[in-house]
Amino acid sequence: MADRLLIGIVAGETSGDILGAGLMQALRTKLPEIEFTGIGGELMQAEGLHVRYPMERLSVMGLVEVLGRLCELLKVRKRLIRELTEQPVNLFIGIDAPDFTLNMELALRQSGIATVHYVSPSVWAWKPKRIYKIKRCADLLLALFPFEPRYYQATRQRMAVVGHPLARQIDNDTHLLNAREDFGLTSEQTVVALLPGSRGSEIKYLAEPFLQTARWLQQQHPEAVFLLPAATDKLYQQLSELVKTGYTDVNLRLVRKQSRSVMAAADTVLIASGTATLEATLLGKPMVVAYRMAGLTYSIYSRMVKSAHIALPNLLAQERLVPEVLQSEVRPEVLGPLLLRSLQDQSYKQHLQHQFSQIKAQLLQDSDDLAADAIVQLLRDQGVINAD
Repeated sequence: MADRLLIGIVAGETSGDILGAGLMQALRTKLPEIEFTGIGGELMQAEGLHVRYPMERLSVMGLVEVLGRLCELLKVRKRLIRELTEQPVNLFIGIDAPDFTLNMELALRQSGIATVHYVSPSVWAWKPKRIYKIKRCADLLLALFPFEPRYYQATRQRMAVVGHPLARQIDNDTHLLNAREDFGLTSEQTVVALLPGSRGSEIKYLAEPFLQTARWLQQQHPEAVFLLPAATDKLYQQLSELVKTGYTDVNLRLVRKQSRSVMAAADTVLIASGTATLEATLLGKPMVVAYRMAGLTYSIYSRMVKSAHIALPNLLAQERLVPEVLQSEVRPEVLGPLLLRSLQDQSYKQHLQHQFSQIKAQLLQDSDDLAADAIVQLLRDQGVINAD
C-alpha cells in the first residue's frame, strides 16, 4: 500500500459538489488515511478538500458560452494536470463535466495514474461514439442509472451502477416533511416553486420568463405563493435586483439556497432541465421543465441530440411524464397553462405519483458506499492498496 493516499478530484458545478461530498465521506470511512485535492464547492470543502481552483471557474453552460471562457478553462486544466502529476495523486476522480474532466483523465491515465469518471455522459442522447473515448480515459465508470450499462457493451467498459445519492438523501431527510411550516405556509395555500437554475447563464435565459409565468399564474390563483431559491449569494443579489425592477407585484419569496426545501413545500414546480428535476421527481412533485440557451448553441445541440426526451424523469420512465418546453416556447402563455394543469388535473397527478415511486425505487441504493466500494476495488486491482 502507498505511504499516503492522495486522491485528485474535480467537480464543476453544484450537482457534482453533492456527489463528490458524499463519495469523499464514504471513502474516508473505508480508507481513513485518505486526502483529497482538486476542485469542488462548499460541500466538498467541508469534507476536507484542498481546493486548487474555485469551482465557479468551471461552471459555464453551452457551446457558445464556453468559447468565451475557453482559454481560461484550458489553462486551468493544463495547470491542474501538471500539478497532479508533479505531486502525483494515487487516483483521479472526474465528476461529470465530461468536456473538462475526460481529457484530464486521459492525460493522467497516460502518466500511470488510475482514473474514475463519476456520472456517465449522456451517450444515449447524443455523441454515442463517446463510449470509445471514455474507455481510453477511465479505468472505472460510475453510472447513476440502471439503463446506462447497455450503451457501453461494445467497449466492455468497467462500470458500477450506484443509483443516485439524492434518492437516499431525500428519503432520509425528515426536515422536508415540515417544509411548508418552515416557510410559514399553510396546507391550504397554493405554492409554486420557481427554479431557473444554479448558474448565471441559466438565470440569464430563464429567470425573467419564470417570473412572467408567475405573474400569469397569479392572475388565475391570486392566493398563490411563489418561492424562488438562489443557489449562491451572488445569484441572490442578481435575482433580488431583477425582482425589484419589475416583479414587485408578484407574491414572491426569494430565499437563499434551500432549493430542495422549496420544492418540498411546493404543489408544483417550474424548473430548468438538470439534476434538480431528479430531486423534484424523488420528492414526488409535478413539474414543468423548461430550458433556453443561446440561439447558436441551441442550433448546434438540436442537430446532435438523438433522445426523444431531455428531462430526467422522462428519460428514466421512457415516456413524456412531464412537459418539456424549449427555447422560444419558454414564455408565460405556454408555461402557465401547463402549470395550471399540474395543479388541477387529479388523474394526471396520480399517474405521476405512481411513476415517480417506481423511479425512486430503482434509484434508492446506498450510492455513496457502492461508489466507494467500486473505487476501493479498483485501487486494490491497481496495486495502490493491499488486496486484504
